[in-house]
Amino acid sequence: MLIRCAFRAQTITLHRRKYATDALRKGSKVVVAMSGGVDSSVTASLLAEKDIDLSAVFMRNWDERDEAASDTGCQWEKDWEDVRRVCRMLDIPVKMVDLTQQYWTRVFEPSLLDWTAGVTPNPDIACNKEIKFQALIDATLEGPDGIIATGHYAGTNAIEIAPGTLRHALLRPVDTHKDQTYFLSSVNQKQLSQAIFPLAEYTKEQVRDLARTRKLPTAARPDSVGLCFVGQKERRIDKFLSHYLTPHPGPITDPQGKVLGEHQGLWTYTIGQCARIKGQPQKLFVARKDAGQNSIVVVPRHHPALFSTSAQTNQWHWIMDDPPPDSSTDRKFGAKICYREPPYPCQISNRENGLEIVFDHPIRGITPGQYAVLYDGNVCLGNGKISQAN
Repeated sequence: MLIRCAFRAQTITLHRRKYATDALRKGSKVVVAMSGGVDSSVTASLLAEKDIDLSAVFMRNWDERDEAASDTGCQWEKDWEDVRRVCRMLDIPVKMVDLTQQYWTRVFEPSLLDWTAGVTPNPDIACNKEIKFQALIDATLEGPDGIIATGHYAGTNAIEIAPGTLRHALLRPVDTHKDQTYFLSSVNQKQLSQAIFPLAEYTKEQVRDLARTRKLPTAARPDSVGLCFVGQKERRIDKFLSHYLTPHPGPITDPQGKVLGEHQGLWTYTIGQCARIKGQPQKLFVARKDAGQNSIVVVPRHHPALFSTSAQTNQWHWIMDDPPPDSSTDRKFGAKICYREPPYPCQISNRENGLEIVFDHPIRGITPGQYAVLYDGNVCLGNGKISQAN
C-alpha cells in the first residue's frame, strides 16, 4: 500500500495507521526472526498462513557460559529449543545464527564505555540498529528482495514524498502500550525497506489469545524483561556490570554538598533511580552525576532537580533521511525519553550535531546516554542521544 505525502511541501500527514504487512507478494522470500517468545511465535504462525517462501532464524547474541564459565543455566539453549518446537509445529525450516562476537564488539563494548563515563546507554536501541537489522540481515537475507519479519509491536509503510521517490516510514502500532518504535528508532531506510512487523495491528491480549487458540508451545511463556545479557539469576544491572567494570568509589551528596553515603561507581546508578542510603529518613533519588568529581547528587522524590524542561541531543538520526520541512517553526511534535512513557508534547530546534527538544511541561528523569525519540502523530521520525538535560 502506497501513501502519498507532499513531504517537502507540508507536514507529514500519515497519522492514520496503515501498514505494509499485507503487501507481501506470492512467493516472497521471508525470514522470520524468532526468540522463543510468544510474540515471534505468533508472528511465524501468521506468516505460515501466507503463500510465501518462509523460513525462520534464531539469533544467538549472548552466552552466559562466557561470563560464568559454566554450562548451567544457559537461557539461549532453552530459547532455541522453544523455537525449534514452534517451527516443527508450523513445518517451517529454521537455523541458528551465532552473532555473539558482533554483539560484543558493536553493542556491549560501546555500552561499557558509556557506563564507565557515567552515562546510561541503551543497548536495546544499539542491538536493533547493529545486530537485528544489520548483522542478522547480512547473515540471512539473499539480496535486496529478501524480507526480515520480527515480532516487534511497530509498523512500516511507504510514503511517496515526490513523484517516484519513496521513503519508508516507521509507525506506532495499534497497541500503543506495547509500542516498540522507541527501540527501533535508529533503523535506516535500507533496513526498513526489508522489514515487516506482522503484529502492528494486534494488541498483546490478541497475540496471547492467538497463541493459545493455535496451541503454540510458547503460549504460556512470560514476557521477557530487561536487557538480554542480564541473566535470570541476576536481575540487578549493577550486580551484573560488576563482572566487567572496576569499582570506583565516590561520595553521594545532597545539593549542598553534604556527604550522605558512598557509591561504588557512577555506573551503579542512573538518573531518577532511588538511591540506597542507610540511615536516611526518606527515600532519595539520583538527580545528577558529576563525572569530574566522581560524585552523585540525591534529592527527595519531588525535588525540582529531578525535572527538566529541555534536552540537548547529538548524533541525530532522521529515519526518512530528511527532517520535516517545517521542523524549525513552532509546530508541535511528541518526544519519548524512555520506552515506558508516552510521547511528551514538545518543540524542536536545530543545534550543532543534533536537536534541542523543549517540552511543554517539566519532565522527570531525563537521562544522558539514553535516547530522545521524536514523533509526528503516529510516525516515528528518528532519535538523538541525550547529552544534557536542562
